[in-house]
Amino acid sequence: MTVHVSPATPSGAPGPPGRLRTAWAAAHAPVPGVRRWARIAAYAVPLTVLPSSLWRVAVVLFDEGTAEKTGNLPVWLPLPVYVVLLSVFSELVAFTAVGLIAAWGEAVPRWVPLLRGRRVPTAAAAVPAALGAVLLTVLWTAAFVADAAGVTLRGDPAPRDFPTAAGGWEAAVFYFYACYVPLLWWGPLLAAVTVAYVRRRSRAGSAATR
Repeated sequence: MTVHVSPATPSGAPGPPGRLRTAWAAAHAPVPGVRRWARIAAYAVPLTVLPSSLWRVAVVLFDEGTAEKTGNLPVWLPLPVYVVLLSVFSELVAFTAVGLIAAWGEAVPRWVPLLRGRRVPTAAAAVPAALGAVLLTVLWTAAFVADAAGVTLRGDPAPRDFPTAAGGWEAAVFYFYACYVPLLWWGPLLAAVTVAYVRRRSRAGSAATR
């Protein structure tokens, strides 16, 4: 009788299932021609969003005062559910930057119905990415400028319970520096990866027509 043992990680714990590991590698593997700096920048984009996502989820789950607030949300959408969905959505949007260096950014994955295997036009990926990079850069820069001025994006005075207005080391470290400052890099990093994507696809197209 043959016993199959899952490969162990460096820490000695069993590794993830083979299919999950394969899918993970396929989603992140760069295509030929990707510059090293572009690969690092693409991988860094989801990491710029992760600290703030984890902070939001931790606050809404463990701070009873925050969890009871509903704001402008409809009564059928609890705040914890909204925050978790927002954080997951943010990470998924940020992860699309990896597509600018991976195969699924150049050809539609085979598991996508109707479009499977079709070539992704350069503009179809580059234009949304470029617009997103500009929007994110403007949005988060404006948000930090407004926060430094003690107002909201609308120009209204920041509420007293606003995290950075509350003061203390919690606001300075966890909220401002460790969690939200990385968001300032989201737009510029995405812009850099987008430029590299367009250049690479253009070079590949030129080589194909020779």
